[in-house]
Amino acid sequence: MSIFTQILDKIKSYDTIIIHRHQRPDPDALGSQVGLKEIIKHNFPEKTVLAAGFNEPTLSWIAQMDEVVDKDYKEALVIVTDTANTPRIDDERYKTGRFLIKIDHHPNEDPYGDILYVDTSASSASEIITDWALNTGLKLSDAAARVLYNGIVGDTGRFLYSATTPKTLRIAAALREYDFDFAAMSRRMDSFSFKIAKLQGYVFDHLEIDDNGAARVVLTREVLDKFGITDAESSAIVGTPGKIDTVESWAIFVEQPDGHYRVRMRSKTVIINTIAKGHDGGGHPLASGANSYSLKENEQIYQELKEAVANASD
Repeated sequence: MSIFTQILDKIKSYDTIIIHRHQRPDPDALGSQVGLKEIIKHNFPEKTVLAAGFNEPTLSWIAQMDEVVDKDYKEALVIVTDTANTPRIDDERYKTGRFLIKIDHHPNEDPYGDILYVDTSASSASEIITDWALNTGLKLSDAAARVLYNGIVGDTGRFLYSATTPKTLRIAAALREYDFDFAAMSRRMDSFSFKIAKLQGYVFDHLEIDDNGAARVVLTREVLDKFGITDAESSAIVGTPGKIDTVESWAIFVEQPDGHYRVRMRSKTVIINTIAKGHDGGGHPLASGANSYSLKENEQIYQELKEAVANASD
């Protein structure tokens, strides 16, 4: 029996399914979570299917979460999508269900769950969910296709990143057969507020770049407050340094309310998730996140980034 069939059989055997994803969601986290919810609802309308987690205001146009109470978990199947490790799962009640399934595309360094399916060759968790539905004979709905397509577009950078494979494009094409406003979605994903535009200007003005293309910028609480930017909103500029042709890899240090720094790391070709793993983080080879707990650690992370880029250029 294939893993896809095992997952489907578990869904069929439960009356209540609760779906979780990671904290600070991005389009793929919401796309895979809510896309899976919509698929199950469309094929098994008699089941109770709930999406759990914090409602991220900046992504409310993609989807809204459900109100989930403690008693819902008593006899529930819990599925977690797009989340590499348990500390990042949004809402710790995921532990209180009867059975747990993990579906993800990040490196499987925390193999949690009674059943787990991890495909690191997939561009996104949304690609995996769509692939699962198509291969098990389930019907998709327009609502499911819309959020799943959002997730794929988000995690592939509009099909620009190296994780975009021929399979990714075939699955995206299958989703485009459904009825949703693709153009409106694309405009929404490609637009940003004026305050984000001003923050991008700040990033370009204050970006530090070494001779090999390793770059960094620090966004202190003072800077964020000046532009009226929340931590979640600051993610909109994570790709900004990479638009400069001489930048190879970069780190954006975002100061948190408690004083530590959330570090968003990206790279065009040089592997950087090994650096993130050494600093309370992890992720994909070219897109990772870490945490720094002092200015000294900020400097250490940037030095490691510079060394990685320099060694790759030798």
